[in-house]
Amino acid sequence: MFGPRAYIFVGLNVVRFLSIVSLILVFASSIFVIVTDVEAVNAFEAAKQSGNVTAQDFADCEYIENSTVPNQIGGVFWAVINRLLIIFQVVILFLSEIGWPSAFFDRFFPVLGTGFGLGALGIFQGLIGAAVLSQHVDDFTLVSAFFLFVLGCINVFLGLLFRESAKSRRSITSWREDAKGVLPTSNQLPPRANLDRSGSSSSGQSSTSSTMYDEKGRGVTEFGAVRNASRAGYGFGRQGEKAAGLKGFLISKPLETLPRYAARPTSVPSRSSRSPSPQPHFASSDSAI
Repeated sequence: MFGPRAYIFVGLNVVRFLSIVSLILVFASSIFVIVTDVEAVNAFEAAKQSGNVTAQDFADCEYIENSTVPNQIGGVFWAVINRLLIIFQVVILFLSEIGWPSAFFDRFFPVLGTGFGLGALGIFQGLIGAAVLSQHVDDFTLVSAFFLFVLGCINVFLGLLFRESAKSRRSITSWREDAKGVLPTSNQLPPRANLDRSGSSSSGQSSTSSTMYDEKGRGVTEFGAVRNASRAGYGFGRQGEKAAGLKGFLISKPLETLPRYAARPTSVPSRSSRSPSPQPHFASSDSAI
C-alpha cells in the first residue's frame, strides 16, 4: 500500500498532465481560429467587391460572418492580436507547467516559479478560458476552452489547499531526493555511543542527541555553521569553545565525582595555628641511670 504522500504526488501530477493537455488544445484551437477569421475576412472583402454585399448589409452585421472579427474599425487587427496574446500566454503557462526554465520564472515571473503554488496558474487558465468562451467559436475551440477553465478552477482549489508546497509535492526531482533520504547514511547519523554516554542524565542527553541529529541531517555542524569541505573544523579546543559561545551553546565543566565503589575520605581534624604544640612525655625506666 502507498502512503498519503504517494497519492498526493500521483494526484497532483495527473492534474498537471491534464493541464498541459488543455493548454496544447487551446494553443491549437487558437491557431485554427486565426486561420478561420482570416479566411472569413477575405471572403467578406471579396463579396463586397463583387457587389454581393451591400453597404446596408455591411452596416447591419456586428460580426463578420463565420468569424470572431467584429465589424468595426480595426476589428481584424484586434481580433488577431487577441489570439496572439492568448497563444503567448498559453506558451508561458505551458513552460511553467513543465518547469523549464525554472530560474527564469523565479526571477522574472515569480508567481509562476517554484516559490509559489498553483493558485496563480489556475487564475490565468480561468481568464484565458473565459476570454475564449465569451465569443462565438466552433465546437473544438469551445470544448478546449471549457476544459482549460475547469482545470483552472481545480488548480485554484489545489493552490488554496497546498499553498506554496504544491509544486514541490508534485516535483519528480524532489520525490527522488526524498526517496534517497529515507535510509540515512553513516555520514548523516552521529555515533550513537558518543551521544548516549551516561544513563543518569538521560533527559539532557536525549535533547542534545536529537538536536545534533537534526543539525547533522540538515548538513550543518554542531555549532550551526554550514559544512564546507575546504574549511577545517574548530575542534575541541579554545576556538571550538569560543565558536560555541557565539552560537549560544554553553559548555559546562563536568562535576568531579568518585565511583560508587571508592571509599569516602576520612575527615582529618583541623589544627589551628594558635593551638599549643604537643609536649613530649618521657617515662622513666627502672634501669635508667
